[in-house]
Amino acid sequence: MTSTAIPAAARVNARPYLHGTEADALTAALHAGQYGHGPITEEFERAVAAYLGVDDVVAVESGTAALHLALLAAGIGAGDEVVVPSMTFCASVQAITAAGARPRFAEIDPDTLCVSADSVLEALTEDTRAVMPVLYGGRAVDLTQAAPVLAERGITVIEDAAQAFGSRHGDRKVGAYGVQGTLTCFSFGPIKSLTCGQGGAVVPRTPEEAERVRLLRMLGIRQSQADRIRTTTYSVDRTGWRYPMSALNAAIGLAQLARFARIEAARPRLWRTYRDALAEVEGVVLVDVDVERSVPFNCVVRVPDRDTVFATLHAQGIGVGVHYPPNHLQPAFAPWHRPLPVTEQVAQEIMSLPFHPEMTEQDVSVVVNALRQAVAR
Repeated sequence: MTSTAIPAAARVNARPYLHGTEADALTAALHAGQYGHGPITEEFERAVAAYLGVDDVVAVESGTAALHLALLAAGIGAGDEVVVPSMTFCASVQAITAAGARPRFAEIDPDTLCVSADSVLEALTEDTRAVMPVLYGGRAVDLTQAAPVLAERGITVIEDAAQAFGSRHGDRKVGAYGVQGTLTCFSFGPIKSLTCGQGGAVVPRTPEEAERVRLLRMLGIRQSQADRIRTTTYSVDRTGWRYPMSALNAAIGLAQLARFARIEAARPRLWRTYRDALAEVEGVVLVDVDVERSVPFNCVVRVPDRDTVFATLHAQGIGVGVHYPPNHLQPAFAPWHRPLPVTEQVAQEIMSLPFHPEMTEQDVSVVVNALRQAVAR
């Protein structure tokens, strides 16, 4: 099969999905003339909070910024250890080191590529102050069995829910569990289920925590931008970062959120189409995302001789990817290396298939047939 026979939707691993209203929203924000943090950003925060069913949401410039600020707001810093899976985008780990803390890599469940309560408990040390479960592929992570130990030791759970906006813990949306001691961080980057072009958010547990995150995201300045323009001075209360979400990004997010129900339906439907098509492909194992409760971010399989299969599909124009090379083997994180045999084995087998809402059943059929042939060879 030549690359010209491959549908356009199958040639890329993922891409932004636009509903057609984003350009008008962006134009309106441009004409409003306030491009930094402002009323549109705050409207987006209220809209996301209403969608999740929580009291407050703090919008920031990226998912990485959200993780960094959540760690700082929880009091995590120098000398502290944060348990995190190695199977995640490096941003998760970089946020930990940016806070001055140390990553403590945890093993994953090979069926889900997520940490489990057992693997988290195994990774704890006397220096552990936080646990950062990564909701890989949009799947919620259940740490209920570990909760008593974490609570007894005063360990904060900070969810890296970058891929899980719209997914659920049981009957409640991810992010709506702050009352149970969990801080949640989202990403609204270019290819996320809800995109702002670039952006992220922290779901705080208390009003005091929300205030800390807001202070940290705007260089430690106490006064809001609206208040500052009406006074001759302002107060810088502590060290902070320039992490606000711009009005332009928030405008895109508002347009996306208004039509998010379409994505909530399309992504699980696409994942199920892949599941059904892959069921009889010998040698291919589908990574489970708990699709009944998830808005899947991706579709990942485990295949034998992954590198050869990967190269074969790319040569045919099929946009497969690998998410992710394990972090405990990266040079930047070498000081915190520990053996993780399951992660290391899985990392040699995983491959992400093209996955975005514009894909059709025919697109999926083309990808799966090409995968079947590549694995058979």
